[in-house]
Amino acid sequence: MLGRYIRVRVTHPIHAVNKQTGITYQLNFGVVEGTKRFDISTAGAYIMGIPYPVRNFDGRVIALLRRDETGDIYLIVSPKNTRFIDNEIREALSFAEERGHYTLDCLYETSCGAVVYRSINDEPRFLLIRNKRSAHWGFPKGHTEPGETEEETAVREVYEEAGIHIEILPDFFSKSEYMIQGKVEKSVAIFLARTRDTQTVIQREEIDDYLWLNYEKALDLLRFENDKGILRSAYNFLVDNNLI
Repeated sequence: MLGRYIRVRVTHPIHAVNKQTGITYQLNFGVVEGTKRFDISTAGAYIMGIPYPVRNFDGRVIALLRRDETGDIYLIVSPKNTRFIDNEIREALSFAEERGHYTLDCLYETSCGAVVYRSINDEPRFLLIRNKRSAHWGFPKGHTEPGETEEETAVREVYEEAGIHIEILPDFFSKSEYMIQGKVEKSVAIFLARTRDTQTVIQREEIDDYLWLNYEKALDLLRFENDKGILRSAYNFLVDNNLI
């Protein structure tokens, strides 16, 4: 369903009051027309990106919400050229859906992280981690929490995943965009950071292993060209600015 285009017939327009629950709708809500074409049944659809009442809406499915208690599935739909990420969707749905009582699968994902380096034996070493959900090595990163800047997310995620404090270097920023399993569009903001911490304590629930490697070995271990390109840019930045 993610990414598909559907038509929604609005049954509860924005600002309408649900007589059964008493809630005032902050989004247009309705039923999906032609649901027999799909392999799942839906209990309704929330429409994001339209701040006024409508009767019908044609848009793209950007997320699926499944209520934990009942298993009911609701679609989140938006106009073709708009993007909403996890936290934005959860905030928009808060008038009707209680956090912690549903799961949300999103079409768009964003993460922030950092290329982290420190000096070991007078040589710059770069931190790579291997997530338990993946067999590939990469940089520490994670999803932005509500109210965080991208830099704050990077600092927090590195600390949570590797137990180290970092200092983000100004004037370096890279963004990687790719598809996950051919359906989820992911955007990752990567900063460059240094640390003086000497002890690495990984988050065992999520991280399988870590390595501090010199530039050549780190570049060789990375599998994806996006990551290789980011590391090359970070290394060249450090060299050009006489930081290593």
